[in-house]
Amino acid sequence: MSYIIGVVLFALGICVSVALHEAGHMVTAKAFGMKVRRYFVGFGPTVFSWRRGETEYGLKWIPLGGFCDIAGMTALDEVTPDEAPRAMWRFKTWKRTVVMSAGSVTHFILGFVVLYLMAVTMGLPNLTPAPAVLSATSCAQSITTEAQAKEQAKNPTCAPGALTPAKTAGLQPGDKVLSVGGKPIASWDEMLTTVQATSGPTAFEVQRGEQRLTLTVDVPKVQRWTGEGVKEVGMIGASPQDAAKTIQYGPVAAVGATFGFTGTMFAETAQRLVEFPQRIPAVVTAIFGGERDPNTPVSVVGASRLGGEAVEHGIWILFFFLLASLNFFIGVFNLLPLLPLDGGHIAVVWYERVRDWIRAKRGKAAGGPVDYTRLSGITMVLVLIGGAVTLLTVTADIVNPIRIGQ
Repeated sequence: MSYIIGVVLFALGICVSVALHEAGHMVTAKAFGMKVRRYFVGFGPTVFSWRRGETEYGLKWIPLGGFCDIAGMTALDEVTPDEAPRAMWRFKTWKRTVVMSAGSVTHFILGFVVLYLMAVTMGLPNLTPAPAVLSATSCAQSITTEAQAKEQAKNPTCAPGALTPAKTAGLQPGDKVLSVGGKPIASWDEMLTTVQATSGPTAFEVQRGEQRLTLTVDVPKVQRWTGEGVKEVGMIGASPQDAAKTIQYGPVAAVGATFGFTGTMFAETAQRLVEFPQRIPAVVTAIFGGERDPNTPVSVVGASRLGGEAVEHGIWILFFFLLASLNFFIGVFNLLPLLPLDGGHIAVVWYERVRDWIRAKRGKAAGGPVDYTRLSGITMVLVLIGGAVTLLTVTADIVNPIRIGQ
């Protein structure tokens, strides 16, 4: 039952986000004096509607998104004589840009608000790399199969006679590794990478309380299972000190922390978009029985399923983090300069502006509005591609979904 509640809550959060996206268009359009004919939440048959002033508001039966009907969004749209003076395409470029980008800005604001509320209540995920501090020493032994790796993770015991390089060299729990073989170390991951590329007697500089010591560790090479197969790596037999998974902030400090975290999420979102095309083949593979890569794209269905699992496991921080992430992704994606996205309309508007500026410099009159019918072929291709990608991700999220802990 908790899983179903989580799915419903996440889907509801998405619907509210999209409804507010359209509300962003409506509010800014009205503020500039454009005529907004209709604002509806959902699609399909109308459940109910009412008119206030010149705008009809209402709810549709299918609660997936919504729409805001602004008169004269392009010069090709039909408008009545009384609407013509307030048609959107007649307004200045910067005003039209504000209106068309307002939906994405709304997503960014929603994502920021969710993260801020997380910061002052449950805390934000700690993105600081774990320090190179030992919590315990163990052994260095070969693990050559995936089954052995899973068993070792559940029961980290050492085989009889296994090597204990870190313990033998005198490393102790609480020691902070400062350098390995003369290379400065800033985090546990950095130390791990350095050690794996090392073998034989190696100098470890460590901080132990007020002391700074140099210990020599004889690093052996062992066979270790990775997701890509078995590799020979250096290993010293040590585990890291657990770092705080989340950091909670006060109301004032949370503002700066949220801005910083938001910047990180924007960078990750941009990276995901760049990698998006190359991850599609992995989605197809997952549909036909291959292992689902957790880094492959997910649809609204997949995101809702993950939200449901987060609630089922009581991981509310993951639930809200997913909701914020999805808002940032939708906001950035919608600004891509591709029709029929808002970013595509913005690109056309600024093309007209730059073109007319160049024509004015050459002593020519301004050109007419862009003929969107000439772009219909490209738009149709993009719509078909978008529909195909959506179908693939939805199918994968049904037959081979990404799960928490995968």
